[in-house]
Amino acid sequence: MKNIAAISLCAFVLVACATNDAAKKKDRPVRLAPDLDLPSEPRDPNAPRPSPLPPGANDLTNEDLARRFATQLKIESAAQPALFDENDSDAAFWKDPDVRRRFNESFISETDVEPKYNPIEADLIQQVLELMSNEKVDEAIALIEQNRGPAASAALDANLGVIRFTRNELPEAISCYEAAVAKHPKFRRAWSNLGAAYFRLGKYAEAIPALTRAIETGAVNGLNFGFLGYCYLTIENSLSAESAYRMALLLDPKTEDWKLGLVRCFFKQRRYADVVALTGELLAAKPERADLWQMQASAYAGLGQPMRAAENYEFLERLGKLDAANLLNLGDIYINEELFDLGVGAYSRAIAADVSVGSARPIRAARSLVGRGASREAGELLAAIEAAFPQLEVEPRKEVLRLRARLAVASGGGAEEASILEEIVQLDPLDGRALIDLGKYYGAQGDIERAILYFERGAGIEAFEADAKVGHAQLLVQKQRYAEALPLLRRAQTLKPRENIQKFLEEVERVAQSKGQ
Repeated sequence: MKNIAAISLCAFVLVACATNDAAKKKDRPVRLAPDLDLPSEPRDPNAPRPSPLPPGANDLTNEDLARRFATQLKIESAAQPALFDENDSDAAFWKDPDVRRRFNESFISETDVEPKYNPIEADLIQQVLELMSNEKVDEAIALIEQNRGPAASAALDANLGVIRFTRNELPEAISCYEAAVAKHPKFRRAWSNLGAAYFRLGKYAEAIPALTRAIETGAVNGLNFGFLGYCYLTIENSLSAESAYRMALLLDPKTEDWKLGLVRCFFKQRRYADVVALTGELLAAKPERADLWQMQASAYAGLGQPMRAAENYEFLERLGKLDAANLLNLGDIYINEELFDLGVGAYSRAIAADVSVGSARPIRAARSLVGRGASREAGELLAAIEAAFPQLEVEPRKEVLRLRARLAVASGGGAEEASILEEIVQLDPLDGRALIDLGKYYGAQGDIERAILYFERGAGIEAFEADAKVGHAQLLVQKQRYAEALPLLRRAQTLKPRENIQKFLEEVERVAQSKGQ
């Protein structure tokens, strides 16, 4: 994020609200010093950037965002490189004359929103400074802890919170900041830091009141509103999030992340036309952003304009920026639009490029193709699935075989169907559906005994007993063995009552009586 200076985190510029008299006593000049700013960009160019994206569009994890925020909390002076970089020396920072001046002067102004401390505490802060400059952090912490208490300045609590924060001791930092604002309820920077600590911990609901209070005390800036928007989104309050992001944009219109946050709000509210418009604005400035093209494609799909979404995906694929997951989305669009060859092509390219997308969606697409009578295209996709996933687990493998069996039936290949069904039974002897289908197949072939064997095996599986007995009964009726069929049908109706089976049962009963069976 840009304009990171807005949060003005007190990091390692410890609270130093010495009175003018105390400063003069030590012959130190007292001048108002501007707040030290946070860096305008993360120090690590490879660090993940938070993009508030819609679900399913490369959204950040809490861990990613925490890492990003930790980077943002580093501080830069006008003449120094980023402070507290992993390769920098803390001691060198504390020995810098400008840092020491700012350290001493940082809390002289704005007494309504910043606490004061007495001359004794001023001396204490100087000792802490010397310890920090010599990398004696534990001793600095101990010194502040010894002098904290109900009567001590809230500045001491906040200072300790800063040190704890930079050591990633976030629960302890939170405790310090809460103590500070309890003593000085208008402590602006302590409220901001408290919100930052909660945010970094991923406790977004807890961060909201702290960030809100920081804004109420005067910390009105884009960053506070931007993070407030993100927090509201995480608790599914998209309307409040939208308001916060709009304020962030008003105060900080150049920061792209706030616009991305608004996009996410619009998705939550299903305002897809607004998503299209805002992503279009962002793409005009950065046409190379793959995530923006993907977001816009999702919005077009939400508007019922799938082919516009397909155009976005095709454009990204030509640029070499379409990942496998979105290739599957493209395949879905083409299959739904009955452009079967294009759909199979997209699916095949997806699973060939990245098998981590899994087999579930390609198998579902193949099932859709079989159901739509697109036998050739279904066969091609099944072949691509088997090539990409040669070691499928039992259940998806059974589904692939079942689809191949349906294709075999459609093409008149009865023997092939039986072979496939037998393979399913070998994979899973308790697959009741395959056993019933084998019973029907062998019954149609006139192999009655073999058919009955499979029906009886299917009936031995509780979930398939009713269907297996119906199939068995139908075979017996075809052979005019009505009396044998009746108990099977009655049992099936007891297990799974169905109107059509009841009518069939009654008809068989009448025929059996007429035949004297």
